[in-house]
Amino acid sequence: MNTIRGLAKTWSVLLLSAVVGSGFAMEVKLTPSQSHVEVIHDGDVVKVQRIQDQNHHINGGFAKTSRKCPPFCIQPMQVAPGVRTVGELDIFSFMEKELLDGSGLIIDARTPAWFKKGTIPGSINIPFTTFTPDADKSQLIEAMKILGVRHRGEVTGLARNLEKIGLLSSDLRNDDWDFVDAKDLILWCNGPWCGQSPRAINLLLKLGYPAEKLYYYRGGMQMWQLFGLTTVTPG
Repeated sequence: MNTIRGLAKTWSVLLLSAVVGSGFAMEVKLTPSQSHVEVIHDGDVVKVQRIQDQNHHINGGFAKTSRKCPPFCIQPMQVAPGVRTVGELDIFSFMEKELLDGSGLIIDARTPAWFKKGTIPGSINIPFTTFTPDADKSQLIEAMKILGVRHRGEVTGLARNLEKIGLLSSDLRNDDWDFVDAKDLILWCNGPWCGQSPRAINLLLKLGYPAEKLYYYRGGMQMWQLFGLTTVTPG
């Protein structure tokens, strides 16, 4: 009898997976009119959708309500002046526009150990420590290059003087970095109690990154999992 019940349960799960995978009978959608978003992650197409099991609940660390503060303190709604805080629907739109056309990036600002446990599809891992003053300079330059920012180490003195007198635009340049082609960035970490992405944002601002190009996903992995959204484990 147990064997029969086990087989029946297995077939039910397979049937549900087939129905969900085929795009039909999606009861748990992103919005009333949108069931999923497709995003490229490590060269593969990943379908971002919600878990269809309406009895599902999160377990483990992201189900916790209380952590020692400091360091795990409640983060502000606005992490810095000029930096917009975004939610899940904003991320879906960003995935379909900025991420798709290459004008934006989603940054998992957590340390590599956290990233390896699972991340939001489409994210790349640039730990907040990359932007600290004592970080390796070559790694910082490489990371900034990924973000569309050029190092100004080889800019001539003539060019700098022309900028100072206004003959060359300098609003998006400083002594170290050229932000003319800087990408729009959504930065996130483990949730409203996590300070890793807020630190990354503030460190980027100190480097001169334009505030209007930075977005803070305060909900992070905790809210992403609370909504039953797709995560991927880096291979």
